[in-house]
Amino acid sequence: MIRDRGRIKWVSMMLPEHIKMLRDWVKEDQYEVKKEIDEQQLELMNATLSEAIEFDQFVTVTHYRNRNYELVIGKIHYWDEMTQRLHIVDHFDEVHRIPIGDIADIRITDV
Repeated sequence: MIRDRGRIKWVSMMLPEHIKMLRDWVKEDQYEVKKEIDEQQLELMNATLSEAIEFDQFVTVTHYRNRNYELVIGKIHYWDEMTQRLHIVDHFDEVHRIPIGDIADIRITDV
């Protein structure tokens, strides 16, 4: 029977710089590409945003941050027109300031 230790036998011959580069390469491989949004989806998101602000409803916002998509669930506090950011307060009273260009999707949520 062959007793192969797999990756363990190669680690001793690698420099720490090589190991760091390999870990960075694996991390980069998990990055997501930012998707472009068409006009119809923008209009639908604008209508959802207006309705959520008017009726003070909870929303789920999918946005692009740090090369990955993240979800934020909360109420829209206000829209800052100067910085083009949407301020959302979540269940833990934490304020999220999301740039409008990074928003991928907005949906009304029943909580």
